[in-house]
Amino acid sequence: MRNSVPELRAAAGLTQADLARQLDVSRQTVISIERGRYDPSLPLAFRIARLFGRTIEEVFHVDD
Repeated sequence: MRNSVPELRAAAGLTQADLARQLDVSRQTVISIERGRYDPSLPLAFRIARLFGRTIEEVFHVDD
């Protein structure tokens, strides 16, 4: 699954550590999500999308 987290985070002026604190996860989790090595749980995906004012579908994209 691809995602737009790095672009959205940068546009919001957040560091990976800032985003991790706001989501109550580790920085390593944010790094893994951004690199596509970890697919977040549905509740975490909702929190990420809500934080950026987007829908889950706008943040996470299924690989075709």
